[in-house]
Amino acid sequence: MSKHAGLAGIFEKDEAKILSSWVAEQLSGETRQGALSEADVKEASRAFLSVLATAVKNGYDEQLSGAHWDDVKAHLSRFSRERVVQGFSPEETATFIFSLKKPLFDGLRDSGEDVDRLNDEFWKLTQMMDKLGLVTISEYQKSRQQIIERQQQELLDLTTPVVKLWDSIVALPLIGTLDSERTQVVMESLLDSIVENEAAIAIIDITGVPTVDTLVAQHLLKTVAAARLMGAECIISGIRPQIAQTIVHLGVDLGDVVTKATLAEALKIALRRVGLVVGKLGSVKTGE
Repeated sequence: MSKHAGLAGIFEKDEAKILSSWVAEQLSGETRQGALSEADVKEASRAFLSVLATAVKNGYDEQLSGAHWDDVKAHLSRFSRERVVQGFSPEETATFIFSLKKPLFDGLRDSGEDVDRLNDEFWKLTQMMDKLGLVTISEYQKSRQQIIERQQQELLDLTTPVVKLWDSIVALPLIGTLDSERTQVVMESLLDSIVENEAAIAIIDITGVPTVDTLVAQHLLKTVAAARLMGAECIISGIRPQIAQTIVHLGVDLGDVVTKATLAEALKIALRRVGLVVGKLGSVKTGE
């Protein structure tokens, strides 16, 4: 029997025909119009088909094991990551692989193999395509999850900026709800800034926090305690009347934490604590 019988044989003889049929299958599907040009589809298909043909010609087992199949899986992994970035859905990404079935089945059917041999090749081809489809979907989901997690972290970082207001004074304006995960990010950002700026005073402004319940208050107190361990005193600003009433009704004890209604008032106290005062014209001068 020829080394390139069966599926390997049709790659050897008809790779160009398979590529043409495969590209046509993809372009005739329901992939978003204009998302990829015909040239893009053809190049992506050609690159993968070349790697796949090499693997098939070198033989394959049920597990698709071996160096050549590792190359195929690595190629699909890169392809799936690119499709995630380009905004393709899981179905559209999987179609790339599954649309190759028909051209390969047609090639086998026209190969002139006897019935028994043909049935074996059809079964092997089905197993191969299903496994490659699973690899594609798995890598797509993994890549999308990584992107989501990175975006969530970037969003957390953006919503917890620590600003240097003056020498040894930093401020952390909070916007949105504080939960356990975000509190950890807030605390890490504040402590890093205290060390970096050698801050003695840290203002935590909660003007942008919509509600303060017992859990949020506890998170704030933990952040204050951590800052104190780093040698910085905390002032909490943005205590609106509603928040003050809520804290009283909840029976939350803020201890000896200094609180102010506005960031401006908190900054005045912070400046005095480091030996500076604000003059009537708004200039900052050394306290006498």
